[in-house]
Order: sequence, then structure tokens, then C-alpha cells
Amino acid sequence: MKTFFRKHKKLHIWLLADGALLLGFFLLRRWRGLMNAVADTLTGPLRRGLGKVCYLVPFSVMEAVEVLAVLLGVGYLIWSARAVVRAKGRRRDRAYGAALGAVCTLLSVWAGFCLLWGVNYWTDGFQDKSGICAQPVALEDLREVTAYFAARVSETAGSVKRDEHGLFAVPREEILAGSVRAYDGITESFPFLAFDDPGVKPMAFSRLMSALDFTGFYSSFTGESNVNVDSPACMLPSTIAHELAHQRGFASEQECNFLAVLASTTCSDPAYIYSGWLIGYVYLGNALYSQDPEGYRAIRETLPETAQLDLAYNNAYWAQFQDTAVQRASNKVYDGILKSYGDERGIQSYGTVVDLLVAYYSMAS
Repeated sequence: MKTFFRKHKKLHIWLLADGALLLGFFLLRRWRGLMNAVADTLTGPLRRGLGKVCYLVPFSVMEAVEVLAVLLGVGYLIWSARAVVRAKGRRRDRAYGAALGAVCTLLSVWAGFCLLWGVNYWTDGFQDKSGICAQPVALEDLREVTAYFAARVSETAGSVKRDEHGLFAVPREEILAGSVRAYDGITESFPFLAFDDPGVKPMAFSRLMSALDFTGFYSSFTGESNVNVDSPACMLPSTIAHELAHQRGFASEQECNFLAVLASTTCSDPAYIYSGWLIGYVYLGNALYSQDPEGYRAIRETLPETAQLDLAYNNAYWAQFQDTAVQRASNKVYDGILKSYGDERGIQSYGTVVDLLVAYYSMAS
């Protein structure tokens, strides 16, 4: 056993170190106080520091790193295969070393992700800090809040630029530029959301992200908020607000969906306001349709033609990627990631945003 360990001593030490880090995280992650301390004093400042460096360049460092990782991975496979072939009498030993090196690298990336972002799944979330909590929703309350959002969509649909067909036509560059002010209207009510927003970055591989069913991505390794600029622009402002919620350290997808609505609708930018009401209406409308199709249709008919055109265009765009092998694989992987960090409902947890919206906006409606 000792001889076997010594043959690849450095790799085995590396493997043990990765294992110890991951074991420590999974054993300690339920200690809320410890996770809060780690996030506040170590990983949060580290992510912000990485972000300051990466935002010095206009392109997405995250995408550049991903491309480099793919190239290095392919190069490593080719180099390892050639090394195994040339090893002759030591092929098994050489193959073991190559495989172990790959495993250690992947485990190190996983351990890094757990440290930089995984801890945030176990820290105080928006509900803990604000006192606004998701509650069971009565159908009548859901119907009233959905109608309230539909009315706000109707009020704001005419305040944004539109093309000759009536579709949302605010330039994406203008929307991206406004991202630094997306949370200005909400920080007075919720001071813990104050943050020096560096903005967001458009992804060069946006079309690929659509195929993977992603509208945006916050990278904890680079501290960047990245958004898909190929998908319909009417949802881009609310997507940006969602990613900026992650940048504030909130890991919960449902809470970030809620914050996207709350921040966008209190923003001074008409494009963000409309997008916030629109995406909120989509969340609520989908929930209402599952319980009361006729009630949903009655509310939908109150929307102006322009808003209905935006919704139809958004649906048509995403329909081309629906139920593809790539999308199913992407959703399955992401669902597994959410569950591995304690979210037992996985992707279904996005429905919780409806409970939060109803809890917060029921008084206004």
C-alpha cells in the first residue's frame, strides 16, 4: 500500500486535500453562524475582489476561462493518451496517474465552488434578512395579485420603445448600461441590498446559453454577472436584476427571482419597470393557470396588444429549444446541483417566487 501511495505521492496528497475540504464543507454547512461568518469575512470579499479585477476588461472573463478550460481539457486527454501509448510496460500506471490528475483537478474546482458560492446556500437569505416570508397562497389572493400585475403591465407597456410591429425595442446596449442603477429604488427600504454594482456583461455564446436554458449566469470564480443577449430583450432587464441579486450573495433562485421583480419595478428606468411587472405576471399567471384556467384567461385578456405580442414573441423564442436533448441534460444537471446544496425541490423551487410575490404585493393589490 505504501509503495502504491508513493508512486503518485503528490497526486494522492492532492486527492486527500480535496477530500478533506469537501468533507469539511458538507459536515459544517448546516452551521448557519459559521457559514455567515465565512461568507461575510472571507468568500464575499474574495468574490468582490475577483470581480473588480475581471471588470477591468469589457468581455466575459468567465467565458474566456471556460473556453480555455475546454482547450486544456482536450489537450490533456491527447497528451495523456500519447503518454500511455509510449509507456509500454508502465501503461497501467501511467493511465492511473493521468486519470487521477483529472479527478483531482475536477475535485479542486468543485471544492473552490463550494467555498466561493456553496456556502451562500446555507447563509441568511433575503427572507431571513427582510422578514418577508413565503406563505401558503389562497387562490383568491393569487388571482388578485395576478390581476394587479396585469394592470401594472398595462400601465407601463406604452412607456418603452417599440418597433413597427409593436414589439419591445429598447436597445440591449441601453439596457446593459442601465444595470448599474437597477437597485437604486430598493435600497432605502432594504439597506442590506446596497451594493456598488459594476454592471453586467453580455455573453458571446448567448445562443448556446439559450440552448442550455440559461438567461444569465453569475460566476463566483470571476465575480461577474453575465447575461444572455440573444433571448428576447423584453425580459433582459429583469434577468439583469436577477443576476445582480446573486452578486449580492443570495444563492436562492426563487429569492433572486423575487428580487428581480422588486428591484426592476422600483427602478427609475421604464424598460426595467415594464420588464419587472411582465416577468412577475408570467410567474403569477403560470401558477394561476394551473389552478384556475378561466380566471387566468380573463386576466390575460385585459393586457394590451403590445404586452401580448411581447409574451408571444418570448414564448416562440424559447419554444425552439424546448425539450431538446441538450436542454434536458442541462436541466437535469442544474436540478442535481440545486438539490446537492439542500434545495430538495430542485428546479421546482422556482415556484416559491409566487408565494413571495403574493405575500409582498397582496396588500398593494
